[in-house]
Amino acid sequence: MTTHFIEAEVDLTATPSTLQQEIETELAKRGKPLRWAITNVDQQTEKVQLEAIVTHQTAD
Repeated sequence: MTTHFIEAEVDLTATPSTLQQEIETELAKRGKPLRWAITNVDQQTEKVQLEAIVTHQTAD
């Protein structure tokens, strides 16, 4: 198993519950998230920037 630090960007949504679901879906594409945080919200472009730690299974 390896651990990676990633940065991602997600479209800002109208409701917090929808936003959390969008974030979790985006992070799942990159691995299994251990933790994540919203680091910036750009209201002009309606984007949310994230930082996360994800794990990947490695072939031994």
